Amino acid sequence: MSKLTLSLLDSSLYPQVWEQQTFSNPQALLLSMLNNEVTVDASTFTKQLLANDIYQEWINTTVFGRYLHRNFTAFYQQTEDSFNVEMPALFRQELTRHAQYMPLGQVLFFAGEMPKNSRQTKLLTTTINPATAITNAQKMATHQVSHSKIIMNQITIVGKQVFGFPIRHNKRTSERLRNEVLIMDFQDLRLVNEVTIEDIKKSNIESSILLRSYELR
Repeated sequence: MSKLTLSLLDSSLYPQVWEQQTFSNPQALLLSMLNNEVTVDASTFTKQLLANDIYQEWINTTVFGRYLHRNFTAFYQQTEDSFNVEMPALFRQELTRHAQYMPLGQVLFFAGEMPKNSRQTKLLTTTINPATAITNAQKMATHQVSHSKIIMNQITIVGKQVFGFPIRHNKRTSERLRNEVLIMDFQDLRLVNEVTIEDIKKSNIESSILLRSYELR
């Protein structure tokens, strides 16, 4: 059975008006948020997503909810349980049957350092909500004592063989702000640009924002 390709969500989200400013693409909105030119508001962005017909198609055609995602991740990360040694592969194989190809040009976001094993496992949990990614990156940075480096990643789908799941979140809990997409397979993840957005000092703690741009194919 041939896999379907999800519709391009960004084409229906942008151009987008955010606090009386118009942004033509997700990269521009992310940059403006990082520069403190507009408010980082995950809830407002989620409301726009839930009111979007294409996003409703995304989450209503998926079998992948947060509960299933948590269990899949737990299975895949366990290494010493010999009784369940075959379960991660079987679980992944079954879920892959229901995965769909990601649309070309779609932009996803990821907070913090890219996992070193992501290119081997072909697994990556991303979000389509730039405010959620920024908030998560800020939380990660607070764990650094002397140097608080905020790392943000924007990932553009440029290949036709990338597939995964939009995750259907519980609308009644804080999970609704996650707006996650689990990438389950790809050919190549390539860093194409890296730039420091700003350097500021607060309470003698250096803080910098590192924005990395990736292509996923």
